[in-house]
Amino acid sequence: MPEFTMDPAWICYHPAPSKPAFTVPAGAVDAHCHVFGPGDVFPYAPERKYTPCDAGKDELFALRDHLGFTRNVIVQATCHGADNRALVDALRTAGDRARGVATVRDTVSDAELSDLHAAGVRGVRFNFVRRLVDPKLDAYYRAIIDRIALLGWHVVIYFEAADLEERWDFFTSLPTIVVVDHMGRPDVTQPVDGPEFGRFIRLMDSHENVWTKVSCPERLSKVGPPDYDDVVPFARTLVERFPDRVLWGTDWPHPNMTTHAPDDGALVDIIPRIATTPALQHKLLIDNPMRLYWA
Repeated sequence: MPEFTMDPAWICYHPAPSKPAFTVPAGAVDAHCHVFGPGDVFPYAPERKYTPCDAGKDELFALRDHLGFTRNVIVQATCHGADNRALVDALRTAGDRARGVATVRDTVSDAELSDLHAAGVRGVRFNFVRRLVDPKLDAYYRAIIDRIALLGWHVVIYFEAADLEERWDFFTSLPTIVVVDHMGRPDVTQPVDGPEFGRFIRLMDSHENVWTKVSCPERLSKVGPPDYDDVVPFARTLVERFPDRVLWGTDWPHPNMTTHAPDDGALVDIIPRIATTPALQHKLLIDNPMRLYWA
């Protein structure tokens, strides 16, 4: 088994996250998190553009319990490419307490898709962020989508806000539910009612199959921790405008952070600032992820 050396500038996850002041409702789902390796058991992909610290299932499930969540949606990390073994192992360990979003190639077999479904996978993720992956032609993704749609799976897409206009026709043509990671990565120095975020709101307004994760303030903020005040208005706008199509997740173990290791307890304490009523919190943390992943 090959040995892996973490990137020299890699920022590992917070070693001792705080206990949140906000108590999440019973049955809450952390709907966006990852597992990394460990690399000596589940090797990182040769084509990866980063080598992270190991952050396996045991650490993830300990965090779940510490923060008060009941379930996880584990999203395949780009450092593992289309080798979903670490994801599947975590899903099998968690049983009904986790679901997954995989990465697959257009060569994936029907048997492999069936095995992923049996393990708890309910979607595929396509990453269009060029610093993390090399995006492919639309036809490549379409060939995969046509097959996973038959399983009732959905598509998760990750892109930069500036790329939405270029990809608009493709994104809006997809036949499945489409979940956009991290609000489409808005530039939070721009107005929440400005043209860039307005384009994303128009995407959700005009296409009822489009959902979004109101996650990753630590990744989007310019003012920084612990409150990430500049991100809150963007997330709150989406929760209030599209209460039945929003999800929330920690993004643990926070890959490719460049400034700090976020305190996951502090991230949980942002939830009541973006979902300001118990009804909105229940939709965000329970109703919506349960309908999408466990129905």
